[in-house]
Amino acid sequence: MRSLCLIFLLIPPLIPTELHAQEVPLHQASNEKTGSRAVDKNVFWLVAGIQAVGYTSALVALNQAWYKDHPRTSLHFHNDMGDWLQTDKMGHINTTYHLNRLSAGAFRLSGMGRRKTAWMGAASALGFMTVIEMLDGLSAEWGFSVGDQVANTIGSASYVAQELLWEEQRFGWKFSFHRTGLARQRPDLFGSSLAEQVIKDYNGMGFWLSMNIHSFFNHWEGFPAWLNIAAGYGAYGMLGGSENPTHHQGEELPHLERYRRWFISPDIDFARIPVKSPFLGGLFASLNFIKFPAPAIEYNSMHGLSFHLVYF
Repeated sequence: MRSLCLIFLLIPPLIPTELHAQEVPLHQASNEKTGSRAVDKNVFWLVAGIQAVGYTSALVALNQAWYKDHPRTSLHFHNDMGDWLQTDKMGHINTTYHLNRLSAGAFRLSGMGRRKTAWMGAASALGFMTVIEMLDGLSAEWGFSVGDQVANTIGSASYVAQELLWEEQRFGWKFSFHRTGLARQRPDLFGSSLAEQVIKDYNGMGFWLSMNIHSFFNHWEGFPAWLNIAAGYGAYGMLGGSENPTHHQGEELPHLERYRRWFISPDIDFARIPVKSPFLGGLFASLNFIKFPAPAIEYNSMHGLSFHLVYF
């Protein structure tokens, strides 16, 4: 759950640098061999400083929210691969991918090329997420999760690999959420408000790998460059991490089957929407972690195939 909290904590301070990165005409004063402008060290350190402040603020907030009231211990490990039907691992992939994306976009303000900034963003995002895992490992309530760290690495690697291969993002990880009503059963765990449920209730979360069609078939004249197709994953029926309890605070809980959900749905790549305003283009790019509500086909082991007119 902390991984989803991070994306909402860190995107606001990183958006301004991403907006300006979209406004920078990278072809100006470019080096023909590297495709990058001369590196402005002052801008580089300014961006690094902004990110450091954002990360530090997030760590302080997380410490207050998660760690303050729990005893510390020596570094230890915890195997949570079976928890939440792996939706939490998808959250780690999603979060680290976007931290990498936004960090790399901000570092491009300094004039670095896309490949170098991809690695800079990876160091920034993975470094921060590793600190979170270390804090977990030093807390008696949790433990260092190798599964979380593997998921963090997958998220960052999925960004860097595309920059090295194509120098653009043809696939992107996205997030969606809808209220399920299960939070009423355990508001202490899933939250009592919408804001809390967005980062706590895995039953309503969707994690999507969204592919841009035009980037692979750009010879299709007139085909919209912003149209994507997305494959999604979610789960339902979870009233606990690894299993559902029968009672909570003296009240009997309903019997629910835990099951996985798979989706396919059209999507929008906001970064590819043609707009005249550089600021608006940068804003779209920064908010490209959201899966656009759209019709979806679902398959799950409980109900088989089903169709949603609009799924979010």
